[in-house]
Amino acid sequence: MRAAVLTATETPLDLVEREIPTPGPGEILVRVTACGMCFTEVNLLHGAYPFARFPVVPGHEITGVVEALGPGVDFPAVGTRVGAQFLYSSCGHCDYCVRGDQILCLSKRITGIGVDGGYAEYFIGRAGFVTPLPEGLDPVAAAPLMCAGITAFNGLRRAGATAGSRVAVVGSGGVGNLAIRFALAMGARVAVVNRSRAGEEDLLGLGVERVIASGETDPAAALKSWGGADLVANASPSTEAAAATLGGLAPDGTLLLLGYGHNPLVLPTMPMILNRLHVMASPSGSPHDLRDTLAFAATHGILPEVTPVSLDAAPGALADMTAGTSHGRHVITF
Repeated sequence: MRAAVLTATETPLDLVEREIPTPGPGEILVRVTACGMCFTEVNLLHGAYPFARFPVVPGHEITGVVEALGPGVDFPAVGTRVGAQFLYSSCGHCDYCVRGDQILCLSKRITGIGVDGGYAEYFIGRAGFVTPLPEGLDPVAAAPLMCAGITAFNGLRRAGATAGSRVAVVGSGGVGNLAIRFALAMGARVAVVNRSRAGEEDLLGLGVERVIASGETDPAAALKSWGGADLVANASPSTEAAAATLGGLAPDGTLLLLGYGHNPLVLPTMPMILNRLHVMASPSGSPHDLRDTLAFAATHGILPEVTPVSLDAAPGALADMTAGTSHGRHVITF
């Protein structure tokens, strides 16, 4: 099989030939249909993950078809269309695992970082962490739901987004666009905070109530004039952009980190105490969260816009992502 491999940090993707793996006990062989290219791979390239293993096949936004089952595995059946996510496996017996919060397991492994991922024609997944796709869901467009989608959907619901709540989304890129659409489908009132007004017409056409350009005005003041946000979901790769919205939260509001930068989050304590404000972060999700994300997306017709690329084009696409010259969401197709 053909695969793209990162042999070390700060090196380009290397295209190689490998043997098709055989699934062992508890494993599932998936013939990959598509794998989204996530900004996580840029962080991996720059050495952001001390638990990374090199060489490694990157990619954790995987869709495909079950090709074979290892010993002791009887689900999903061979031929089932499935997705695999950021979370590769967990210990299965700690308190977090037994209550269905495998994403919090201290022994978890991460797809495409600690174990080989989906930048290859075949992928070995773990039983219980490979999820059937809802009927009719396009497997290519759905690939980013395995990371960007579950991050946005699961973060919103854990932070308390409900019908009628005022939700501000900071950044309307990959995760942000899905967070906007999920929040609207949940019945929330939505504002978007971007650096500029680029794309404002499209956002208003989706049902967004207002677009706030942080390059022109104080986002906190603008959110206050909106009535105050019950929830601010930061989907930008900037911790400072998140901190700048704190004053725009309504009392008892929540600042949610879905995206972040490398700088510490610094917030003024007095308004947090006086207004009983909350700060939380949400790391992707567990297998049941992915099921819920896919079901919600299928029910409401929410899919990201993607640009399919071949495996041969993946090294160039990742280089463009690293240089900041890439636009849109790229998905490797097989």
